[in-house]
Amino acid sequence: MVESLHFPLCKELEVKMRFLQHVLALIFIVLLYFSISKALECQLNNANKFNVAHTIRVDQSGKGDFKTIQNAIDSIPSNNDKWIRILISPGNFREKVTIPANKPCIFLRGAGTKLTSIEWGDHMDTCDSATFTSSPDNIVAKGITFKNIYNIQPGHDAKKKMEPALAVRIYGDKSAFYNCAFFGLQDTLWDVQGRHYFYNCYIEGAVDFIFGGGQSIYERCEINLTAGKYAPAYPNGYITAQGRNSSADPSGFVFKYCVFTGSGKTYLGRAYGAYSRVIIYNSVLSDAILPSGWDAWHYVHHEENLIYVEADCKGPGANTSKRVPWLRKLSASQLNQFLNISYIDKEGWIAKLPKVS
Repeated sequence: MVESLHFPLCKELEVKMRFLQHVLALIFIVLLYFSISKALECQLNNANKFNVAHTIRVDQSGKGDFKTIQNAIDSIPSNNDKWIRILISPGNFREKVTIPANKPCIFLRGAGTKLTSIEWGDHMDTCDSATFTSSPDNIVAKGITFKNIYNIQPGHDAKKKMEPALAVRIYGDKSAFYNCAFFGLQDTLWDVQGRHYFYNCYIEGAVDFIFGGGQSIYERCEINLTAGKYAPAYPNGYITAQGRNSSADPSGFVFKYCVFTGSGKTYLGRAYGAYSRVIIYNSVLSDAILPSGWDAWHYVHHEENLIYVEADCKGPGANTSKRVPWLRKLSASQLNQFLNISYIDKEGWIAKLPKVS
């Protein structure tokens, strides 16, 4: 079994961070509700067709306001509360991009995943290797490819040991990605925490390539296993590693109307937390999916706390007759609690995003 290095390197840090956030939330709940929450509300500009206050243009040839995406982000004032659009021209942007926690309300708009890409090649350290890191609440991206090229660059030796090499790391709440692509091999997308929405996205990798403690819906996405292409020596891959750690934790990954493709053999997921939760609904599963489907990983003999659900799926990998015996079945009403957009959007934050069309 491949031991993904993000577990020993970052698991303790992630758990401590999430615990501290829960404690602070309990202590300051009244103050947060009446003061901070309103300050974090991003203002829409109804006079603009995209509902943004300002557009910053990034063009590598010098025809925009900045040549790099990072410089454009750096130009935005701290604690900005108005939606700012960063319009990124076609190009392969070889840079490591970070949105700091004090810069919310940013809409990154690319020219399409085949035209606009952000690429870098850091590896080994899960906590710092991400090509793109988003820390604040209220971030939107559309039409951009995020790629960590370390394990997948031309000439890479497929027999070499895989290393954690993240394409993205998402910390903030209320983040949405439309028509984006995420490329990596191990730990492609770290969905750390918060509520996130992925629509019509492409995500590829081999081991734990969608992982973390996020509360997220992946809708109409393609999830592509590349173990057979980039890591043929590995016996199998793992698509998800969801990190829910208690029965009270609202987090979970929901995949609906998705397509699971790829080469090699893979589990749909393994338990990155004692109460790990993944729901796959009305999706197409290829024959890359192993018959058992799921792996308890570090929580063998505690499978009763894991929530892994497959409902109304089809395709050669959707036969559940040989799945693990602890695969869950939910009633229609129970399932709908996760399929409904209210699972991540009870207060209607998605409707308050700038226009992405």
